[in-house]
Amino acid sequence: MTGVCPVHSGFDPLAADYLADPYPILSAVRSETPAFYSPGTDLWVVTRYADIDAIFKDPLTYSAAITQAPVFPLAARAQEILAAGFNATKTMSNCDPPKHTRIRAYNVKAFSARRIAVLEPRVRAKASELAAAIAPGAVDLVSALTYPLPAYMIFTLIGFPDADTEMLKGWCGNRMAFSWGKPAPEEQVEIAENMVRYWRYCEEFVAATVRDPRDDFTSDLIRVHLDDPAALSLDEITSIIYGLSFAGHETTTNLTGNALRLLLADRKQWAELCADPELITDAVEEVLRYDTSVISWRRITTRPVTIGGVEVPADAKLLLLLAAAGRDPEQFPDPETFDIRRPGARGHLAFGKGIHYCFGAPLARLEVRIVLELLTSLVPALALAAGQEFSFSPNITFRGPSQLWVDWPAASATPLSAPTPVIAPYRSRERSGAG
Repeated sequence: MTGVCPVHSGFDPLAADYLADPYPILSAVRSETPAFYSPGTDLWVVTRYADIDAIFKDPLTYSAAITQAPVFPLAARAQEILAAGFNATKTMSNCDPPKHTRIRAYNVKAFSARRIAVLEPRVRAKASELAAAIAPGAVDLVSALTYPLPAYMIFTLIGFPDADTEMLKGWCGNRMAFSWGKPAPEEQVEIAENMVRYWRYCEEFVAATVRDPRDDFTSDLIRVHLDDPAALSLDEITSIIYGLSFAGHETTTNLTGNALRLLLADRKQWAELCADPELITDAVEEVLRYDTSVISWRRITTRPVTIGGVEVPADAKLLLLLAAAGRDPEQFPDPETFDIRRPGARGHLAFGKGIHYCFGAPLARLEVRIVLELLTSLVPALALAAGQEFSFSPNITFRGPSQLWVDWPAASATPLSAPTPVIAPYRSRERSGAG
């Protein structure tokens, strides 16, 4: 196939049928070619596990610089608003070595195994609190549980005051569509204004933390800066906080929603989890493989390359179809079957690979596992509400149900883990030795 330039003019990751269920389309394009050019998006689309795996492992050839950039050109007014008040610098997912190497070293400490163990009681307590507030009857689990839990945890980790949570969540609205979708110009303006408000909030929060460091992740980064300003600048810290406060909860919300949607639709496997909670860890990995919350990611080539026999030029913007890789039959036998007992499911690429592997993966896994442990013990009779049609945010990368209606039983069992009455505060590495 070398020298051939496959073009799929009909590939549209924002089309209604793709948003509703991308997997039949992903299967078709993966079977046709390892890579192709999509004129409608100006992206080179990569479809197969082995090629995406190799791309993640070669950051020199495949730069992360465009990861956060809007897929489509922004309206002039939205650009003006951002230019006047949004000064984020590249730090993690859209940053290449050597800068990425320097900054990542300070970030991974917040998500080490020890740090996650310290956070686990907080996750369990908050999940139990949210579940206890649910009244019997029809309930949207996204608004009641799967959205507020990850938002609370990431904001608590960062150190944002609880009183600001609703305001911050409001500013996150439609952020996915801004960089990964195609919102109308007037919507772009509204999102850009909220991004500026959020950015200024983060600037003020970092400045206040410099004056009064506390026991939170932001304070850990500030202490690094105070010890050596060249190690981390205040602009870099603000950018880290800004990016983490969004990415750290939206993706987990979607992942938890996908897990519950799949498992509650499969009563046999849901019953197996209720009977044997030890299966939950493997079930989470199978959800990540089968219906991940991040269905694609982006890179840009730094030189001409050959991907699966297809010649791709330098400066080509790539769309890596992680969801297609998760169901690649060359990697996973019988890939279209959802099986919580599947061996090897953890080999998925849902969290990336290589130097950009998602450092928040342990916290995401923990939160989903705790939700499943709680609900299978508390409400084993939980069921999807009949007749609902799931909707998904119109963007090319993040996927999870906007709402997930269930019938919450009137009688509930005793929770597997009761709320912790007193929760130890987040402790910095310097004070607690965690991480």
